[in-house]
Amino acid sequence: MSHDKRIVSDGAHPAAGDGGSVQSGDSHSEAPQSGTARARLLWPAVLLVGLSVLATTGVTRYRRWHLQWGATRDEAEAPMPGDNLIGPAAFKATRAITIAAPPEAVWPWLVQVGFGRAGFYSYDLLDNLGRPSATELLPEYASPTIGDLAAPMASPPDERNSFKVAQIVPPEVLEWAKSDSTWAWSLSADADGGTRLVTRLKASYRLSRFLPVTLLMMEVGDFPMMRRMLLGIRDRTEALYEFTPR
Repeated sequence: MSHDKRIVSDGAHPAAGDGGSVQSGDSHSEAPQSGTARARLLWPAVLLVGLSVLATTGVTRYRRWHLQWGATRDEAEAPMPGDNLIGPAAFKATRAITIAAPPEAVWPWLVQVGFGRAGFYSYDLLDNLGRPSATELLPEYASPTIGDLAAPMASPPDERNSFKVAQIVPPEVLEWAKSDSTWAWSLSADADGGTRLVTRLKASYRLSRFLPVTLLMMEVGDFPMMRRMLLGIRDRTEALYEFTPR
């Protein structure tokens, strides 16, 4: 009996060992491969999330910067004419520039702005059908009054493509308004006798089929156009005015 048991034991043990060794070997060899496969799938997702975070952060910082281009913190936070006309706005941009000329020399360049008038002193191909913006003052637009159409963006000017003069205090305050947006200008003399020109554009976004176009114009197109406009006003004013600092 002991001999039979030894045979059975000797025969059974290798069988069990073979089965165990095969299973053990398969589990150890599959685990690293499975982990590597998961890592290969995970890395693109991690990279995509990281790039999305960086892009969102970059866009947010860029938007904050261009919405206050040239303006000090005090200027960006200070109230301006027209702030209360449309209430909270999805878009609010306050930009500023210093001009080596007094406010009364800058003022005439503002009141003649518009398509079919002096242009916008910006990228004429985009906002003036390629016609060069004026480099001289146009007397016919020098004396606007409350309710007049202002800064038309098409011809003929009407309430759909133009602002209206909502407030005017020459040569210090000029405010244009529509039902969904306002465009205000503030001119103040600086210590050297020049002008600190501050402009604020506010707009509310309305849900309509034109909203994507509005977003593209305001969030993407507005800054380069407005920056070029401010520089254009500065260059034209300084070209015609001989400035002597105080």
